[in-house]
Amino acid sequence: MCGIFAAYQVPDVKAFKPKALEYSKRIRHRGPDWSGNKVVNNTILCHERLAIVGLESGAQPIASSDGRYILTVNGEIYNHIKLRSELSEYDFQTLSDCEVIIPLVEKYGIDAPKYLDGLFAWVLYDTKEDRIVAARDPVGITTLYMGRSSKSPKTVFFASELKCLVDECDEIISFPPGSVYDSNTDKITRYFRPDWFDENRIPHKPLDYLAIRHSLERAVRKRLMAEVPFGVLLSGGLDSSLVAAIAARETAKANYECPSSTNLTEKTGKTLTGMDDAGHLRLSSGWSAQRLHSYAIGLPGAPDLGAAQKVAKFIGTIHHEHNFTLQEGFDALKDVIYHLETYDVTTIRASTPMYLLSRKIKAQGVKMVLSGEGSDEIFGGYLYFAAAPSADEFHTECVKRVKNLHLADCLRANKSTMAWGLEARVPFLDKEFLQLCMNIDPKYKLIDQKSGKIEKYILRKAFDTSDDPSEKPYLPKEILYRQKEQFSDGVGYSWIDGLKDLADKQISDEEFAHPKPEWGDDKPHTKEAYLYRVFFDQLFPSKAAASTVMRWVPKAEWGCAEDPSGRYAKIHDASVLPENK
Repeated sequence: MCGIFAAYQVPDVKAFKPKALEYSKRIRHRGPDWSGNKVVNNTILCHERLAIVGLESGAQPIASSDGRYILTVNGEIYNHIKLRSELSEYDFQTLSDCEVIIPLVEKYGIDAPKYLDGLFAWVLYDTKEDRIVAARDPVGITTLYMGRSSKSPKTVFFASELKCLVDECDEIISFPPGSVYDSNTDKITRYFRPDWFDENRIPHKPLDYLAIRHSLERAVRKRLMAEVPFGVLLSGGLDSSLVAAIAARETAKANYECPSSTNLTEKTGKTLTGMDDAGHLRLSSGWSAQRLHSYAIGLPGAPDLGAAQKVAKFIGTIHHEHNFTLQEGFDALKDVIYHLETYDVTTIRASTPMYLLSRKIKAQGVKMVLSGEGSDEIFGGYLYFAAAPSADEFHTECVKRVKNLHLADCLRANKSTMAWGLEARVPFLDKEFLQLCMNIDPKYKLIDQKSGKIEKYILRKAFDTSDDPSEKPYLPKEILYRQKEQFSDGVGYSWIDGLKDLADKQISDEEFAHPKPEWGDDKPHTKEAYLYRVFFDQLFPSKAAASTVMRWVPKAEWGCAEDPSGRYAKIHDASVLPENK
């Protein structure tokens, strides 16, 4: 993962270059390892690099051997080894997994992103045709913004973060996931259109526990593609625990199952890093296998910390537990909003501990972590889903939540970690895993307490191997069937309560009763939301910036409160609340 900035059709690009470099510098936290830029015709592409794959030769922007194509990318392409084989006629200049984008665009044009398996946001410039093509990954795991200026209508800007565009653009959008922009048509086209994307289409595929398990295992294996130290975020909840358990198994396998070099390495004598066609993890010769490290954070005595310790001991990771105080969380709020570029309450609450933990992880020399985002949206894991009136409506809500992840949990996972140059990869949002699990008949996903089917029951059951004495358990039973805790609750219940108290002290009743006129209909419904909006406006004082924000909308008719804490769902286990301990 890295940071990119690009400006196309700039009237005086040489005069603009110092500004472009300054804007790119604003996202150097995303790529502290190297900076690069390329100016051709009236276009400039800038790159801030976080080196994870192709360490010695993956600097960007990448140019094709004939100089026609210039590419800047923020992302990881997991199927790059396979694509290199298929595109062998192209003269590859680097070992970077991202370089395959150039021959793909050369061969398939704007259909190129369809062939990529990974997380990405990229901009490619064709110097011969004076054409720019930009694309974002299917779900929007990687952030990307696009902007325009009324002062220079023909100029188009792209950046990994909003802060690069606010001084130049009076029109900014969060670039839509699964889409591609082509300057030849000046249009954004959706390339990712899976069958499950239609909210009104209800699938009826039978349930296959083994297929779910194997698909998630493969998704995790892909994401171990790295030539640097990596780890796992471990909250002790189901999702992060499953990812950690699988990663621990796959890391152990990689110690002795690394396939030998192939003809793809003839030029350099070095092995490409990634997963081959047979599904084996191929590690570079410079990769040093070791026990997996896991990381957890919480207030002292938080529900998640004890669960995370139990998981780490069970799966054999080297575990690192970090505490934070309420005051440390409060002190970080404005910095968190600066990096997140949102004023959404749910996102800020969950991002603050993740932001603090990411700094600790990066200080230990780790550059990449696996995380558990996406599972709740796919399987209806939030506790309010228990009130879904029908399987069809349950499924429709799942689709809506997955489609909005780029403005919520994906944004949080990407920006909270990348604030410190730490890359987060999310196996649950693997394209193949989504295709499988979003097509399961939703009747199997329904929460039914009477029959013992708690939230995400089918995911739990897929990894419950207790009926097979020859199979080592993935997780302890009490973790595999632990009730859902939202991350902002699990780090300590006093975290959310403390944020509310802070807002009550800083926002008066008079202020709250009179929201700012420029907010229009987007009025905060709580003092906490009001406080975050004030912070956001101080950092990004433009309507264009605010227009990119989406606030998490509760499902009130299903009993989902305006305050999105999972503790207030009727089915939350009261026995875990502090006053009942």
